[in-house]
Amino acid sequence: MVIGKFKFFLSESLNKTIKLFLGMPYFQSRIVRRLVFFSALVNLIDWLVLRFFLRSGENFIILHYNVYFGVDWRGLPKEAFFLPFIGLILLAINFLTAFYFYARKERIAAYLILMTALMAQLILLISIISVIIINY
Repeated sequence: MVIGKFKFFLSESLNKTIKLFLGMPYFQSRIVRRLVFFSALVNLIDWLVLRFFLRSGENFIILHYNVYFGVDWRGLPKEAFFLPFIGLILLAINFLTAFYFYARKERIAAYLILMTALMAQLILLISIISVIIINY
């Protein structure tokens, strides 16, 4: 019985903390919400495209192709998932950096940082699509 009350208290406290965190002005901005949403959506598309098109196996695939030198990086299909992982890390770093600037009333800087995160996600999507096109 005591454990059940503790779980309820913990979940109630966690709910209040989340509501307080999401109630901050940073998350009330439409621009911030849209930029973060689209960045996360493009990152999710990165993961899904790789999952759909790449088959796991022991065969090597081309991970990087250069016009001047040709194929210069081969690896297992699971190594291609490193690209969306980098995108996720960049998104988290840019999200926290933008939060820092937004809290210091540097809103334009925060918007630019979040726009940079979106552009990085789009560039990674283009590179993932090129890896798929090269291999199929």
